[in-house]
Amino acid sequence: MTDFFSTPAPDRPLADRMRPRRLEEYMGQQHLLAPGKPLRRAIEEDRLHSMVFWGPPGTGKTTLARLIANYCGARFITLSAVLSGVKDIRAAVDQARETRRDEGRATLLFVDEVHRFNKSQQDAFLPHVEDGTIAFIGATTENPSFELNNALLSRVRTYVLKGLEAADIRAIIDRALDDETHGLGRRHLTMAPSLRDLLAELADGDARRALNLLEIAADLAPEGGEGAVITEDTLKEVTSQGLRRFDKGGELFYDQISALHKSVRGSDPDAALYWFCRMLDGGCDPVYLARRIVRMASEDIGNADPRALTLALEAWDVYERLGSPEGELTLAQAVIYLACAAKSNAVYAAYGAAMADARQRGTLEVPLHLRNAPTRLMKSLDYGKGYRYAHDEVDGFAAGECYFPDGMGEPRYYQPVERGLEIRIREKLLDLRRRNEASRRGGKD
Repeated sequence: MTDFFSTPAPDRPLADRMRPRRLEEYMGQQHLLAPGKPLRRAIEEDRLHSMVFWGPPGTGKTTLARLIANYCGARFITLSAVLSGVKDIRAAVDQARETRRDEGRATLLFVDEVHRFNKSQQDAFLPHVEDGTIAFIGATTENPSFELNNALLSRVRTYVLKGLEAADIRAIIDRALDDETHGLGRRHLTMAPSLRDLLAELADGDARRALNLLEIAADLAPEGGEGAVITEDTLKEVTSQGLRRFDKGGELFYDQISALHKSVRGSDPDAALYWFCRMLDGGCDPVYLARRIVRMASEDIGNADPRALTLALEAWDVYERLGSPEGELTLAQAVIYLACAAKSNAVYAAYGAAMADARQRGTLEVPLHLRNAPTRLMKSLDYGKGYRYAHDEVDGFAAGECYFPDGMGEPRYYQPVERGLEIRIREKLLDLRRRNEASRRGGKD
């Protein structure tokens, strides 16, 4: 096992060399590690327990696991779920048993990308976590609720790590530039404070990314009179590619589409446009966004403004004709229109209620008067008998007629709201229902 706290070899990446060796050097995650917080107390009091660290890349999951092992005097064994299988898990458990027998020490087994293990691989940990052979720490960038099985989740405590603040990353950059033992201090690099701030912002909460970019910039930095200087041009060169976090299908992806949808529903065009652009900037397929925009038009606007659905479909069609980037503007137009339109989820709610009845009430027969009768046999069985053709009635409405199965009553699924066009729809439906009731009472309209 490699001694994590020995002096790292100079040819190792800067991000690896600069890993914190004490909790005091660890940046960020104060909601977990500030004095008095439960995880901080557990570490300081040597209360080793199994856990899952869930957070975006570069937030210190691996480093924190190593720090915990060091503080608790435990042997640290690491596996990657990308490269390891059940055989590797069993080998790690055997090592843990030997360590306990020969040295009297606990073993902390750290599994990176634990969400990539399948159910049987995750189950392989359970008895050894249960009997205390290993303390398990899994690291994941995906929501554990979806990616880890319940049996494993019930035996661990989940800690959520957050992307680092720019101020925290700026402190990490400063330390790397000043540290002569592990960092870049011996190279006498110069980097203006404003460029350090810019790099901290561009790292987008990822400390490892910041240090990797800093190391590349240091290698490319032109020599000046008193050493190499990391210039603005150098920084632009190493940060020319997109740096925003976006996983095209994982937790962050669905968080952002949720934010877009809820901003439209909440009638905030500016926030809706921001999230729309965030997703495009992160590499989201515009056709996917077009589909979701059409869904929003029906789910959250519906008949309060039927033009929203037409506009959403036309925006999708224009995008298909123009492609990127020209066609993306039409999708942005649709997003803004939908956010500003009158809102109603009456159709969405009515559809859900009607579908529930259709599934729960069984196969109710179609009333005879509503059945079609194209043959003599059907007519002899009274198919269609008594049906009132609405166009032959006053105002094209057969007052008093019922179109539901016998015995079901007349449930009211669709309840138009008093916004937009649905105000008029609501008024008309109320009038038609009054005419139905009058007809059934034998009264006059």
